[in-house]
Amino acid sequence: MSLSPVAKELSIPVIKTACSNCNLRELCLPFGLSEEEMARLDELINVRKRVKRGEHLYRAGQPFESIFAIRSGFFKTDVLLEDGRDQVTGFQMAGELLGLDGISTEHHSCNAVALEDSEVCYIPFSRLEQLSREIQALQHHFHKVMSREIVRDHGVMMLLGTMRAEERLAAFLLNLSQRFTARGFSHSEFNLRMTREEIGSYLGLKLETVSRAFSRFQEEGLIAVQQKHIRILDIPGLKQIMSHHSH
Repeated sequence: MSLSPVAKELSIPVIKTACSNCNLRELCLPFGLSEEEMARLDELINVRKRVKRGEHLYRAGQPFESIFAIRSGFFKTDVLLEDGRDQVTGFQMAGELLGLDGISTEHHSCNAVALEDSEVCYIPFSRLEQLSREIQALQHHFHKVMSREIVRDHGVMMLLGTMRAEERLAAFLLNLSQRFTARGFSHSEFNLRMTREEIGSYLGLKLETVSRAFSRFQEEGLIAVQQKHIRILDIPGLKQIMSHHSH
């Protein structure tokens, strides 16, 4: 049922913003749910939380109870190494899920930190499991989400295991571009929410190496960088750097 513009204006402030009227529903929830099934999902996701930049959403070792759908903002996940350094294990943006790391052991295995003021929806896992048993489309969707995470982790391992520094950075920028595009943003222009040091930690590179690769890409006309603002000027050029890897 679509509301008239006037009704929309009147009702938006009083509607509880849940899955059924969230602009990310296509990204983090399945298509093809009936209105009744959507209403049941709305009841499940009834808590939202704002997380300020620099704050933890959860820490390694905490009991696992919920997964989180990122409604707005940007996060990084990291683990503390034995020598006291943080190892960045991933970056997550609006429309993606956090907290899947806790499913196997029922404790979180990493920290999740907001890189900008963000907002998440809590999805209690025990209730999600119960609902997934009753709504097949939901179960199928979460299997797909988890599979995507596994594939992405595998891709990162390949990246770290076999690629040279510039190939790693090209892969990273192309991956971000694809994810921004999926969310309806520009594929070629975005702000990096993470520092170069955090990019280096994620890609297994020293800070100077990351800075050198950025400089080289800029000199070659592949990207334009202004502080944290990136414009990708030559996507085929970045893909070509990647394709060297496969020869």
